Amino acid sequence: MSHPNFRSVSVYGSGIVPFGKFPELSVPLLARPAVLEALRDSGLPRESIESIYCGSALSGNMVGQRIARETGLSGITIVNTENACSSGATAFREAWIAVASGLIDFAMVVGVEKLSRLGGGTLPLDNEDVEVVNGMVMPGLYAMRARRYMYDYGYEAKDLALVSVKSRKHGMLTPYAQFRTATTVEEVLASRQIADPLTLLQCCPTGDGAAAIIIGPTGLAERFSRQPVRVLGSHLTSGKYVSGFRDLKTPEITMRCVVELYEEIGLGPEDINVLECHDAFSIAELLYYEALGLCGPGEAVKLLRDGVTSLGGRTVVNPSGGLLSKGHPVGASGVAQIVEIVRQLQQRCDQRQVTNAKIGLTHITGGGTAGFDHGACCIHAFGI
Repeated sequence: MSHPNFRSVSVYGSGIVPFGKFPELSVPLLARPAVLEALRDSGLPRESIESIYCGSALSGNMVGQRIARETGLSGITIVNTENACSSGATAFREAWIAVASGLIDFAMVVGVEKLSRLGGGTLPLDNEDVEVVNGMVMPGLYAMRARRYMYDYGYEAKDLALVSVKSRKHGMLTPYAQFRTATTVEEVLASRQIADPLTLLQCCPTGDGAAAIIIGPTGLAERFSRQPVRVLGSHLTSGKYVSGFRDLKTPEITMRCVVELYEEIGLGPEDINVLECHDAFSIAELLYYEALGLCGPGEAVKLLRDGVTSLGGRTVVNPSGGLLSKGHPVGASGVAQIVEIVRQLQQRCDQRQVTNAKIGLTHITGGGTAGFDHGACCIHAFGI
């Protein structure tokens, strides 16, 4: 959304907790350290926070209010958003609109999820959905995407495995990643098969996690933030319903969303130095290289093999290790992506620091439902 009366918005502070399985922690206690870190990082007094926007998909009701109780932020406007895997990213967008429009000055965005409470397995989907009742689960859907992609462009399973290898190399350098050990193509292919051709190490782990961001008007940022990072744009769209055949290797919603965002902010894929994309499965990262405009159809594997998307490359993708290494606590993932990009632009990422990072992008889709590529797609752009 672009609007002539919108003011510039910047990130003031960020916070994140290590992702993993923490059965002993409640949802608000899981989120509390991330919220308090964001407050400390921002330099803002607690009473300056006017609203909390909280994204969570599977962690119960009034999640934001429960977090506010544990962090001294109660008694203010609290908005809870559910938009599947895009829940946290959607919360950020709603907060951005409120600040950019001048409705409020300072907002806290929290993304949190506690998937360990579900006991493992694939994410629960709508049991009234026609594809779900016929056996569709997300690993199966992405396996079909992978098969189609491999068939059309002549790739093999080992090409997909390269995504997981890159992910682990980056994840080794990320203190909040769930998996921090290197792996090889052979180990990826030898891991337990989940949905042919996807093996265990090509599927993101579930788990628990939380992340937080504080945003406010750019004009005041220099007084508080250590290095303000501007929100260049934010775009959210929903999938288009198509009955019958749909092209599984073409993420329509991402392609449409990113083109609209690029047009709004006057930038293109060649301007992006670093991005975090929704790599829930190895094939997803390859598909999103193409959908986000980093390369043409069928060229994603070459981009990966040439090191273009690895640390030291031209456009570094998922320097955090992405969902494949970090884990995918659904409501937290979109906000965690923003934390990573903000800190990359602030030059705070130590060994995984992307050289000369000036412009970054976060991308996340949400929801598997019949007739849609995805239910939602949210993309944010940031710059210094």
